[in-house]
Amino acid sequence: MLDDVNVLKQRDSQGALDVAGQLYKQVAYQCELRDADNDGRTLTGVVVAGMGGSALAADVVKVLLGQFLTVPFEVVKGYSLPAYAGASTLVIASSHSGNTEETVACMNEALERGCQMAAIATGGKVEQIAREHQVMFAEIPHDTQPRMGMIYNLRVLLQILEEYGLITREWCDDLAAAEQWLHEESDSWTKQMPVSHNYAKQLALTAVGKTPVIYGGSLMAPVAYKWKISWNENAKNVAFWNYYPEFNHNEFLGWTSHPVEKPFVVFDLVSNLENERTLKRFELSDKLLSGKRPKATTVPITGDTLLKQMLWGCVLADFVSIYVGILNNVDPTQVDLIEKFKKELAG
Repeated sequence: MLDDVNVLKQRDSQGALDVAGQLYKQVAYQCELRDADNDGRTLTGVVVAGMGGSALAADVVKVLLGQFLTVPFEVVKGYSLPAYAGASTLVIASSHSGNTEETVACMNEALERGCQMAAIATGGKVEQIAREHQVMFAEIPHDTQPRMGMIYNLRVLLQILEEYGLITREWCDDLAAAEQWLHEESDSWTKQMPVSHNYAKQLALTAVGKTPVIYGGSLMAPVAYKWKISWNENAKNVAFWNYYPEFNHNEFLGWTSHPVEKPFVVFDLVSNLENERTLKRFELSDKLLSGKRPKATTVPITGDTLLKQMLWGCVLADFVSIYVGILNNVDPTQVDLIEKFKKELAG
């Protein structure tokens, strides 16, 4: 089915696969920061306020820069900022639509507290507030869904951190330099590539009809979360995620009390950059859970740097979940129920 051009065209009528095939271009996105001047105050922390796909890049950055940032970095997914956020805190409001009510609430709270601020959006209320208060603003393109605009968001988030002197230019340069490599890697997952040579299609066929449970190590935790989001929105499939070593302290036992014939598929997103003890945990856990859960499908994450591995894993997530959506006979692009929920909540 996944090699049938007519089926792909019919079930992916809005071209989600075509969008996925162009994701690599986002790494080189050039964004002009509006109202980029800042007052040079000393910053003691960073808070990114965002929800869903608009918070994904912040989750990635928190891990990616974990050994490099010299100030705390927190991601808020709700209506309120932490109590410590004040004049020395950089608050970055991130909302693809610009109208996410939780993010707008945090932005207004940041203004009241006199925080240093920046914003990322395609427009909406976030842009309006930024214009009114001369807040640094990064506009991202409105050519894709939030979950598939993660790399745009990552690019401008790094640019904002650079603008405030928290990281060096090399982070944005390294991201842009990955374009050709990511292009070559993702080309092997496109719809033109047959199942026999298409890793994304093969993983989708492994997963169809089942509930995926996705695990990463500490470095791949945000990528595992990305897989979960992509499965939810592209495949219209319930999915769950967790990460090692936390898994072994609780969820590990959750697999032991039911028969192996559980309607799940387990994916282990394994990076060779993880702590060697974490890598041993993957192997030992699958061994000890043999006969108690479906055997894990190991996805070896490709790339010679953590940045490349995160990009690779996130783009693969979209391809695989779109193919599962096609197998599920659902439109991978539409998120109508979420939009309906937002309208009723606003009413």
